[in-house]
Amino acid sequence: MSVVVIGGGVVGASAAYQLARDGIDVTLVDAEFDGRATSAGAGIISPWSSREEDADWYRIAAAGAEYYTELRRHLQDDGQPDFGYRQVGALRLTTDDDVDAAFATVRRRAAESAIAGPVEVLDGPAARALHPLLHHDGPVIHVPGAARLDGRRLRDALWSAARRRGARIVTGRATILAGDSVEGVEVDGAAIGADVVIDASGAWSPRLLEPLGLHPPVTPMRGQIVHLDLPGTDTSDWPMLLPRSDHYLLSFDDRVVVGATREAGAGFDYRLTAAGLHEVFTEALKVAPGLADAGFLEARIGFRPVGPDIRPLLGTTELPGLVIANGLGASGLTMGPYVGSVAAALAAGRDPGIELAPYDPLRDG
Repeated sequence: MSVVVIGGGVVGASAAYQLARDGIDVTLVDAEFDGRATSAGAGIISPWSSREEDADWYRIAAAGAEYYTELRRHLQDDGQPDFGYRQVGALRLTTDDDVDAAFATVRRRAAESAIAGPVEVLDGPAARALHPLLHHDGPVIHVPGAARLDGRRLRDALWSAARRRGARIVTGRATILAGDSVEGVEVDGAAIGADVVIDASGAWSPRLLEPLGLHPPVTPMRGQIVHLDLPGTDTSDWPMLLPRSDHYLLSFDDRVVVGATREAGAGFDYRLTAAGLHEVFTEALKVAPGLADAGFLEARIGFRPVGPDIRPLLGTTELPGLVIANGLGASGLTMGPYVGSVAAALAAGRDPGIELAPYDPLRDG
């Protein structure tokens, strides 16, 4: 059989890599749109500390976090041992009023995980011993197994490993060819036949599927993310900071990343804005005022594909041969590789190992 995957972000790249590992003829098509979510994403892998209560979202997010153990082993076998993944831990900031309930939830979730580690509540001084820039005097929930990663490096590793396994990667804008079932795609005038097409095109999915009479409930949510420099400071092992807002702070060997805005009404406006940057800096300095002396490296813009609710859009469709893997929102790097592997299983006709009814890709809001 042959499969075409449309969208070269982490979901599509993971699907193509898994199909190639299975010996299936696969072509990955990427349009290189500005604002692809994977290219901007910060990479926080800590579903156990999330404030999100939707059980179906958590089920797939937790599976996504655990999947990295298997994925790292496979990528190492295929010559890609390092893509910026490191378990540095996460510090979820709480208050005296909510710490007990929050800790009970995080501890219960972590107890079901093979990688989350022993969760504990720290006071301000103990938390600052782990993250010297933290300014927070209330209790902090520490999840030692939480990980951060670099989305661009992960995508590149998946592309390289997929190529090594025989996948073809084509740059261009795809149109799906279909009659009563999927027949393949056309990329810049060239036809590529396929038994199955996986739509992993992110926020651009409606443009791809609406000509087929399908209306995926996906819209773009703009995120503005800032990268900062702290010369002479070793930030490589600092844990992630997760304030009580939707913002975050995480560190790599050579930078500190702070973000992010969640702009549902911005469309595909690929611009940094004064209001967006002000929001990011203001929220970051609330929890880490020492960043005031940091140097500015760059800012990134990403269009997160958002569905009608928090759950991803994942499954087969009424059009035979079409699989959709989309709508991951702000959880793209947490669950993206796992969602891609599920899409690959569906394309290959295998049991995906998860009940997909809650993730109906064409569901109403």
